[in-house]
Parts: sequence; C-alpha cells; structure tokens
Amino acid sequence: MSTKPLGAQLSHMLKSRGVQVIFGIPGVHNQEMYRGIEEAGITHVLARNEQGAGFMADGYARATGTPGVAYVITGPGLCNIMNPVGQAYSDSVPLLVIASCLDETVATRGQLHQMLDQEGAGATVAEWSETPRTANAAYHLIDRALLEFQTSRPRPKLMNVPIALLEAEAAPAADRSVQVAFDAPNSDQIARIAGMLSAAKRPVVILGGGACRAGGLAAEVATRAGAAVFMTNAGRGLFGDDAPLSFGACLSRAGSADIMGQADLVLVLGSELSECDLWREPLGHDCPMIRVDLDPQMLVDRHNVTDPVLADCTVFCEALLAVMEPTGSDWDAAAITALRAKWRAETDADRPGIVPLVDALRAVLPRETMIFSDMTQFAYVANETFPMDRPGHWHHPSGFGTLGYALPAAIGGKVGAGDNPVISINGDSGFQYNIQELATAVELGLSLPIIVWDNGKLKEIEDGMIRAQIAPNAVVARNPDFCKLAEAYGARAVAPRSLEAFQHAVTEALAADGPTLIHVTPETALG
Repeated sequence: MSTKPLGAQLSHMLKSRGVQVIFGIPGVHNQEMYRGIEEAGITHVLARNEQGAGFMADGYARATGTPGVAYVITGPGLCNIMNPVGQAYSDSVPLLVIASCLDETVATRGQLHQMLDQEGAGATVAEWSETPRTANAAYHLIDRALLEFQTSRPRPKLMNVPIALLEAEAAPAADRSVQVAFDAPNSDQIARIAGMLSAAKRPVVILGGGACRAGGLAAEVATRAGAAVFMTNAGRGLFGDDAPLSFGACLSRAGSADIMGQADLVLVLGSELSECDLWREPLGHDCPMIRVDLDPQMLVDRHNVTDPVLADCTVFCEALLAVMEPTGSDWDAAAITALRAKWRAETDADRPGIVPLVDALRAVLPRETMIFSDMTQFAYVANETFPMDRPGHWHHPSGFGTLGYALPAAIGGKVGAGDNPVISINGDSGFQYNIQELATAVELGLSLPIIVWDNGKLKEIEDGMIRAQIAPNAVVARNPDFCKLAEAYGARAVAPRSLEAFQHAVTEALAADGPTLIHVTPETALG
C-alpha cells in the first residue's frame, strides 16, 4: 500500500465513503488537507468565511440527505464555524468538520492561531470534539461519525487533527462497509398502541423533523387513526396541509394548547416539542402521550410521556401500519378549517403586510423548490402560512437561531440539489452577516433567487421591546443599497415594488444563469 501524507489520505477516505463535496477555506495550517482533494475526485467549494462554509455544508446535508463536510484551520477557523456547528446540533444535521490544530500548547505560548483549548471549545457546540494522535485514530473517528449519522440522531462531529500528523506519511484507510438495520419495536407494544389509537375519540398526531424519513408512512398512521394533525416547522410537508383534519404548522399559536386539552391521546413522531416549536411551557394535553424518538432524552422530558418508544420513526410506522385498522374520530373538520382561518388572520395581524408576499411567492414557485430561510419576520409568517406538499423542503435555523444562515445554506443546498430550484429568504440585518458569500454564488454560477426582506430595522426586536414597555433602542440601522452591493459582487439585482413585479422577478431569477438579489420592502405588498 502506498503511503501519502495523512491530510491527503483523509480526502481519499472520505471519497471512498461517498463524500462528493467539501466546503472550506485553505490556510497555512490545513493546507495538507488540500493535497488530496482533487486527486481523490472531490469537489471543493471555497467559502469567504468559515461560518459560510459551515452553513453551506449544513445546506448541502439537508438538500441531499448525506453528511456535509467542511475543512477549516486551527483557532479562528474553528471559532468561525462554531455558529454553524451549533445550528446543526439544534436541527439534527449530519455535519462533519475537520480542523487542523496545534501539535503542542502546554509549554508554548504565542503560536499562530493558538487557543487555550480548541477541542474543548468545539465540544460546547458539537456532539463530540476529538483529537486523534494517530492516522488510525483519525480514520476511526471519521467512520464513527458516519455510522452515528445513520444510526442515531444526526448531530455535528468535530475532529481536530494535529498539523504534524496531517503532514506525516500514513497508509490509506481500510475499506469498510457497514450495513445498518434498525430493530423493529416490540410487537406487544405495537399491538397495544394500535389499540389505544383505535379506541381514541380525539387523537392528535404531532409530526416532527425526525419523521421526515418515514414520509408517507407517518401520514398514513395519522389518517388511519382519524387524528387531528399538527406539524412542527421541521415536519412541514409530512401531512397534507389541505387535509380536513390538518392544523398545519400552527403549534406555536396559543390556541393550539386548547386543542391539546380536548385530545384523549397524543402521538408524537420525531419531535423535540421544544421551546421553538411551542413558544410556551406546557403542550396543553391532559391525556396519555405516545412518543417515538431515536433520542432517549426526548422520552423522559417535561412533557409527561406515558408510552415512550425508542425507535426509528420509519420502522415504528411500518410495524404499526401492519396491525392498524382505519378508524374514525369525533374531530369536526369544519371547525378545524375555521380555526385555521382565525389563526392565519392572527398571524397577519401580528406582522402586517407579509402574508400577501408569502402568498404571491407560493403562487409562482415550482412545487419541488427547496427553501432556506433566515431569522426574519418574512420567514416567521411563512412558517405558519406557506403550506408544503413534501417534507424536507423548507429549512429554517430553529433552536440555535443563528442569523446569516439562509444565503450560505442555500448555496450549499443548490450545490446538492443540482438542477432543482432553490431559493434563499433573508432579512436585511441577517443578510449582512454573511453577505460576502454572494461571491461564492457568483463564482459557481448558481441559479439562485435571494430574497431580502428590508424593513429598515430589527422589527421583531422593536416589537418585543414595545410589548415589554422598553423604549426601542438600537433597532434601526443604516442599510446599504443592497442592489448595488449585489451588482458589485457580480450578481443580478432587482427591486420590485408590486406583488406582480415581485412574482416576475422570482420567475426570472429561477431561470437566470447566476444569482439574483430581489430587494423587497413593506411597500412591495402595497404597490
């Protein structure tokens, strides 16, 4: 077996394990990792900041269902990518970050890129952060990460490789193929749950992101149970939004707690039921709860689970459907429709002027469009009012709630999605966190509409201050001319001032041979 520097062997190993694309920025400390990228046949996407590289890898992972991989340098490179790593942890995204690190820090100070504890810093946001001391240990960590992505809740991993180890000659990683199979849930437990669902008169099913792999199986369980259905943001598209008993993605509406109080059984498939799902402490139920999740912590949290099932949602649904008969319920479809209309009106009143833009956007987007949104009022409204007909096609930085996510994540998503349409939805403030990644989108020639919702302020924070009786402070900032800035990067730019012009701009941007910034203001909906 021919030896190569370990940095080169890592790329060859990743290629042999199915990795096609790596996102990152080369530097003096990690240049050995770049020795093998082209030789291995991997595409490298150059970001302008490691934060952008991390979000690109995140978007690529969400778009393809395969791990996103990023290469970064020691110290500041690692610090820059910690935000994306934290976001990937919150949203259960399979992200593998490989960073260089210093060989020795105990007896030496003042080294380039030196940190007090790089491994420890990474461990605050990643599921694990490890430092291999041999080539075999590095190979072990990569295989461990890839296997854990498949067999447990996918969360980011960080490997810090000493510079001298990257430069040292190493034999290639051994070939390895692991067949993953999930055990079926206990048949007695499945039979009992089927009986509980059959006997329930007002069952509620909550579908989260962990059920996305189950797809139509999860929807079929809810249909056979005659259940009223809620979806979290991550679970949108798992159940027909226009189905008679669908409440859509409205768990955060205060009135949903009343619906939970009417339920006589709640089945939760693959959801944290976190603060960012509910925006209240209790779910509101006073009945048995069946909860299915790969994460044991979700089965023993504050939501009073009476029937925990540690299982993959796909395997659980398959086993349940094998013994489950269709049944009716006492839910009133007309009442659900009326309540959803009331909640939609509340959403429009909470953040006026955005619902018409959301409706206009939905009318012109191809059904298969994948959407990446940032922490912006446009997205908050759309999360409740933009129905999805398939899961895994709207990606929002829930949980960690990082600003600056949408643009680089959409770039990574477009790299992964190929010819399928992708768009990015940004707020004026969040867009400026990673605006430099426009250069990457232009460089790659990506057909990518980039919507910038510009209300000239941190409107969500201003509204929160007013509700808390705080005089709004530091919520208004001077914005640049976004169109001219985009054009300076080489992108197209347009500023529609009517709903019809907005729709035309989106349609043209989807067909363009490069990225297009679409500058939208509150006046657009009125134009």
